[in-house]
Amino acid sequence: MPGIPDEPDFSGLSGGDEQQTHDVVREVVGWYNAQIIAERRAPVPDGERIEALKAGREAALADQAQLATADPEEADRIAAVYAARLRELKES
Repeated sequence: MPGIPDEPDFSGLSGGDEQQTHDVVREVVGWYNAQIIAERRAPVPDGERIEALKAGREAALADQAQLATADPEEADRIAAVYAARLRELKES
């Protein structure tokens, strides 16, 4: 939720700072992890949703690894994609 002091604010992130890029991707991975745990603890876990969440997490982890060798343009693209994805995930 915006306005919580301990929560990073990625609302203005559209690329640039390397640490912010890593942070926003890490935040997305964390969202997927939390959703996977919650779904597994549900009275009737949805196996398809768990698999979809795992696939999303794996894609985020792959992009996170790609940041190590990404040129600035690619890092900016990843930052923009994950900032938008994080906003989208938190709104759902």
